[in-house]
Amino acid sequence: MTLSFLDSSLILFYFAAVLLIGVYFARKHSSSDDYFLAGRRLGWGVIGFSLFASNISSTTLIGLAGEAYSTGIAVSAYEWMAAVILVFFAIFVAPYYIRARIYTIPEYLERRFRPACRYYFSALTIISSVFVDTAGTLYAGALVVNQFFPAIPMWQSAAALAVVAGFYTAAGGLSAVVYTDVIQAVVLLVGSSVIAYLSLERVGSFANVAASVDPSMLSLIQPADHPTMPWPGLLFGVPILGFYFWCTNQYITQRILGARDVSHARWGAIFAGLLKTVVLYIMVFPGVMAVQMFPGLERPDYVFPTLVSELLPNGLRGLVLAGFIAAIMSSLDSTLNSASTLVTIDFIQKAKPQLSDRALARIGRITTITVMLVSVAWIPVVASADTLFEYLQESLSYLVPPVVAIFLLGMFWKRTTGTAALVGLIGGHALAILTFLGRFAVSAAGNEASAGGFTRAARWVSDSSFGLFEVHFLYVAIFLFCVSVATVVIVSLLTTAPDLQQTREYTWSRTVISKSTSEQTLLPWYQDYRLHAAVVLLVVAVMVWVHR
Repeated sequence: MTLSFLDSSLILFYFAAVLLIGVYFARKHSSSDDYFLAGRRLGWGVIGFSLFASNISSTTLIGLAGEAYSTGIAVSAYEWMAAVILVFFAIFVAPYYIRARIYTIPEYLERRFRPACRYYFSALTIISSVFVDTAGTLYAGALVVNQFFPAIPMWQSAAALAVVAGFYTAAGGLSAVVYTDVIQAVVLLVGSSVIAYLSLERVGSFANVAASVDPSMLSLIQPADHPTMPWPGLLFGVPILGFYFWCTNQYITQRILGARDVSHARWGAIFAGLLKTVVLYIMVFPGVMAVQMFPGLERPDYVFPTLVSELLPNGLRGLVLAGFIAAIMSSLDSTLNSASTLVTIDFIQKAKPQLSDRALARIGRITTITVMLVSVAWIPVVASADTLFEYLQESLSYLVPPVVAIFLLGMFWKRTTGTAALVGLIGGHALAILTFLGRFAVSAAGNEASAGGFTRAARWVSDSSFGLFEVHFLYVAIFLFCVSVATVVIVSLLTTAPDLQQTREYTWSRTVISKSTSEQTLLPWYQDYRLHAAVVLLVVAVMVWVHR
């Protein structure tokens, strides 16, 4: 598991390229709008590639291959379901974000509800960016680097990756992020396709794979007790997590906020959805094929590093590792940039509105460095999870359901009040904490190494919960979402209705859809976002039918 001179040269060339891009865009900023939203000049192609690259991180490459190796292709639901959600986002959500000309998604909550909702959600997003997204990405990157350079401690590898991504993100802002993402997306697609092709060549054919694994591993639709993707979780839980990630997560939606107009925002989102449909074949299937090629791996998270080291010759190994590094960078720069935007715009600028654009950009750079350092320190916690993908998805199952509830109700039900939204957020997360503690207690009760009074208390919780704390985390997400929706509806009906004049611009109406429809008549038929959306949905439907 060594790198040739050619491999190392390709990787060093990639590092140099992204750093130069960061320096180039650092010299072109003239306002905070330029730094945080790329001057709101992004076109659909850049948006689509950047959305794809930012989501397909090192955690995705390692996590998807590891879960596929353990349980099969059902884990790809997070990918193809994203295409459906991005279509929904393009049609129903993006127009409101673009019309509002907001810097951050929490800013939308302030305008629709009240300032307290903005600060609450902004703080939650920052915490998620630091401890879930950035730390998970750094751990995944360090894991692969460690396979090739075992003498280098993982924390040093993670620190080196963080420094490079932090430098060009702090220097170039969103412009540097999205334009490096275009390069990263292309390299990532090529590298993953190479691994998929060589994996298929090694096993011979899909028929050989089907003959060597349990047939259930090749099905997207699984029974209700499936450990990774039970069908009720697929139908209801995955869309909840997906709506948060694609429609409300600052680290993703910042590209949409930087679009030059609504049409480019929509085209970019739908293009990203189309790119997501190929993930099953170039990133998930190689994990299943690895069952035949490398049985008995010590840990599922080692599947991707093993595929790279065992299948690829010199030169190609460097290309794929450059793609992997591209995945790391595209996610790191996104989380770092979004966290710095939230801290700077939602907290610093609100507290000190007199600050100049130059001062705001400087604070954004300092925040980027701070987030980077804290994330590196959190890596040991991420490493303690059974698999990386499990850590990421289970974390989101507790954090996001209350957020999704207030966004959907706030956007599609005009009667939703600011008080109800705040109560729904606080109450939903209070219940999430209790649920998490209950699941932790059940886990501790089953651990024979535990001892003392805590073990007795944990055993009591386990025995008296009737198995409620042992359900799949996607069921937890559904439960928390339903309770949050009920809470917001009840409190809204018990409190004074909001001023419709104030909320009209931020809630769904037929007028907005009619306006969009009339605008489409001015464009050629091939630029109709509804046609694009239909094509993506058809591709997803065929994929699910074939692999049902």
